[in-house]
Amino acid sequence: MNRKLLFACIAFAGAVNLAGNAFAGANDYVFEPVKAEVKKGEDAIVSVRLTHKATGKPVTDAVIVQTRIDMSPDAMGEMASPLTVVPSNEPGVYSFKTDLSMQGRWLLSIAAKVQGEPETVVGKITFRATR
Repeated sequence: MNRKLLFACIAFAGAVNLAGNAFAGANDYVFEPVKAEVKKGEDAIVSVRLTHKATGKPVTDAVIVQTRIDMSPDAMGEMASPLTVVPSNEPGVYSFKTDLSMQGRWLLSIAAKVQGEPETVVGKITFRATR
């Protein structure tokens, strides 16, 4: 193989790799419920898993910058409950203690900063509070 062609191929591959990384962003991540159904009560624990979509790997170093949980608008209107961070032993899982005072659907809004990403990762996760 011609040396110039080899170097051109290497340079092209490097440019494509850099361009791919430059377009990575908040949409490359997803929050999902660990369990979609949670027992209602004052000490309910809701947990979400943050993963990188392309690799399926858990994101363990995210910094949660905002959280809010409300009774789903179609169920009750605005009815917010406080959230307290609780430790999780599972990589990429972020857990919160809250008061799910009523049965029904609750919406967790969450925002996180992921190391190396300029944009904030945002998610909205629905939980169902049961008896």
